[in-house]
Amino acid sequence: MFKKIPRRAFRSILMAACFFLASHPAVAGGAPWDGYEVIDMTHSFDADTIYWPTEAGFTLEVVYEGVTEGGWYYASNHYAAADHGGTHLDAPKHFAEGRLAADEVPLTRLMGPACVIDVREKAATERDLLLSAADVEAWEAQHGLIPPGCVVFMNTGFARFWPDRARYMGTDERGREAVAKLHFPGFSVEAAALLAAREVAAVGLDTPSIDYGQSSDFVVHRYLYERNIPGFENVSQLDQLPAKGAFVIALPMKIAGASGAPLRLIGLVPQAR
Repeated sequence: MFKKIPRRAFRSILMAACFFLASHPAVAGGAPWDGYEVIDMTHSFDADTIYWPTEAGFTLEVVYEGVTEGGWYYASNHYAAADHGGTHLDAPKHFAEGRLAADEVPLTRLMGPACVIDVREKAATERDLLLSAADVEAWEAQHGLIPPGCVVFMNTGFARFWPDRARYMGTDERGREAVAKLHFPGFSVEAAALLAAREVAAVGLDTPSIDYGQSSDFVVHRYLYERNIPGFENVSQLDQLPAKGAFVIALPMKIAGASGAPLRLIGLVPQAR
């Protein structure tokens, strides 16, 4: 059985949702997202989508496209993909036996206020950057404590390299031997421990893994996923979100028993009034 989301975290999410709806009531004639800019934080899935070096890429097979005998247009395709690649959900089951699978992650862990920690300047000169606990504390010194139930993103700036595998991952080689040549930023386990203590709903970033490229033990995956805190990887357009004040909604494909799933990630950024 999974541990329920802490009451404090649930209360934070509920309060945020109530504020969101109260600020823009549909009964007043507008949509709940009126007053917000809607940001698509997902890379498109296609032949260029980046997957781990040991995985095959995304494939789309055209089954039929054209005018039918009846005279109308019709299109249908088959697709194939690993459950980890492109913008995707890492379910806790990915690195923690008995923890939540993709279809079991509560919706309360897939939406909430967004906190964005910007490390683009550091990452520009340090490909193997680890987000430290000190980085988190520096963010909090400026913006206040990270509230329970929020989604914490690490903005490395690497999304600008997509879909150039060599610039994004550190190598464009494939196979097991290529894994040792990966270079990109990630979370440190100390930062992960601090975020877990803050009772965050989830974490995410704009690189292929919440552990940095040179990790050989995937300690951040193991630490967070053991605590049923999921991850969002290969996120797009983090530069469009402010440090605080935005909301995110993560919509993974609901694949029963899967360790991950393709993700459509939506950001809601308050517009200036």
